[in-house]
Amino acid sequence: MRRKPALGVSAVTVALAMGLAACGGTSTTPQSSGEPGQPAAADKADAALTGVFNPSTKKGGTIKMANSGDWDSLDPADTYYGYSWNFIRLYGRALTMFPGKPGAEGAKPVPDLAKELGKPSADFKTWTYTLRDGLKYEDGTPITSKDVAYGVARSFDRETFPNGPTYLNDLLDWPKDYKGPYKSKGADFSSAVETPDDKTVVFHLKQPFSGFDYLTQMSVTMPVPQAKDTGTKYQEHVISSGPYKFEKNEIGKGFTLVRNNQWDPATDPNRPALPERYEVSTNVNADDIDNRVISGDLHVAIEGTGVQPAALSKILPDPALKARTDNPTIQRLWYTSINPTVKPFDNKDCRIAIQYAADKTGYVAAYGGTTGGEIATHLLPPGIPGSQKIDLYPSPEGKGDLAKAKEHLAKCGHPNGFETNISYRAERDKEKKTAEGLKESLARVGINVTLKPYPLKDYFSLYAGKPSFVVKENLGLAINGWGSDWPDGYGFLQQMTDSRVIREGGGSSNLSVRIPEVDKMFDQVLQEADTAKREAIYAAIDKRVMEESVILPGIVAKSLLVRGKGLTNVLINDGQQMYDYVAMGIQ
Repeated sequence: MRRKPALGVSAVTVALAMGLAACGGTSTTPQSSGEPGQPAAADKADAALTGVFNPSTKKGGTIKMANSGDWDSLDPADTYYGYSWNFIRLYGRALTMFPGKPGAEGAKPVPDLAKELGKPSADFKTWTYTLRDGLKYEDGTPITSKDVAYGVARSFDRETFPNGPTYLNDLLDWPKDYKGPYKSKGADFSSAVETPDDKTVVFHLKQPFSGFDYLTQMSVTMPVPQAKDTGTKYQEHVISSGPYKFEKNEIGKGFTLVRNNQWDPATDPNRPALPERYEVSTNVNADDIDNRVISGDLHVAIEGTGVQPAALSKILPDPALKARTDNPTIQRLWYTSINPTVKPFDNKDCRIAIQYAADKTGYVAAYGGTTGGEIATHLLPPGIPGSQKIDLYPSPEGKGDLAKAKEHLAKCGHPNGFETNISYRAERDKEKKTAEGLKESLARVGINVTLKPYPLKDYFSLYAGKPSFVVKENLGLAINGWGSDWPDGYGFLQQMTDSRVIREGGGSSNLSVRIPEVDKMFDQVLQEADTAKREAIYAAIDKRVMEESVILPGIVAKSLLVRGKGLTNVLINDGQQMYDYVAMGIQ
């Protein structure tokens, strides 16, 4: 399944203004209170887009969720799916967080473990956080600043934890040759993260970054007690710092969360913690999930990417079912990576041939028509500051320009086409349909594609995100999707287009962009305090990536979500861009 600028007090103001400008949404008065003894709010389409549907303070009950695949990981150091970042706030607390509030308010970081937002130095290279009083783990032991620092340090080890963002790896002033607490056991890493006492965490950056509070809401700042750390097995029982803890966890099947009686609501103004428990099933057929949410057997399709095409045929003609849906436009791009490390895509004209040969109406169809998205011609979705209309490879109604495709095939020495493979996440039927649509449209100019499905859980760590595997298996094309880590150009673009986040051992969020000029532009952004100039750089990055044709934009995403029966406090905010799981309750 989040922001930035630099230098001077004005830059902080700019950062906050960017967050507000990037986020739409207003609050409206709900239809009814949803309190015990009163009727629930009447279903109405898009009721959770602008306010809270069926608000309630009632505690108790079980929320049932399902995932069509498996988690990349439940470990806070090793997870990067949007739904996981949303859900992990139930059992983990970071220094800051996106609160469960509708619209723009849900994308403004607020203190979580920390008493206040971070206090920067004048040059924005040092950030200090002070922990709240009374913080405890599920076993009653106190949470200290050293646990936060240890959690950040273990996330540095991307061989052990291949998933997860690399912002802190790249920005903090780590010791030379530091490899994390396992491989550099006992090494002093206070040059990056310092803990002068049990309540204080100090981050030391190599360069200014005035939006640092957006980074500390990520799960890598969730505390991990070193004495309880079991490395790669830690995901089997994460020690809770939040209102819920694991009752059982069967990797590959599912898990159950129950109340953590050591969590003190007085230390946590952001989590209402209404349900008594959460029951989560994994590796469940996506169509079955939709049917069970519609029938009331499940409450939430946890991935938050919208119903499958089969369910659309039931929902859209039925006014009662349609009234239970919300259809947000989200800051997400569904796209296909074009790998220049795989022949013949080392030749730019062969990559450009893909741009012209692809029929993007297949993308729209795969995601359920206009409820699933609109054709994209570049990377930055509308609504993210810096987004400009870029269309370097125009085609009638997005259906392709076969004459242009053949022209570029001839230029790259393959006038009759060539063969390549395309990967997608096996559990995601929409991605399978997308791959099938691309196979059909590319065949029109002699580009013959073989489909290669891989499991969602390890898609980035072992397959499409592992450069050696990509070359070995001839994965010239890789179905992909990206949502903003926070809603501005840096929070959207950096982890998908900066070549320095590519991990040779796997876990890369950037699958295909290796442009030194783009890397330099990201460095330039870090030093630029002027909003308009930063946004111009984001647009330039977008255009430069499109010029190299290493990404085929598919659609700017929308998702048709179905509200489960009996849910309370249902809302969509700009921080999660799906239903906010921290806010939810159940009647």
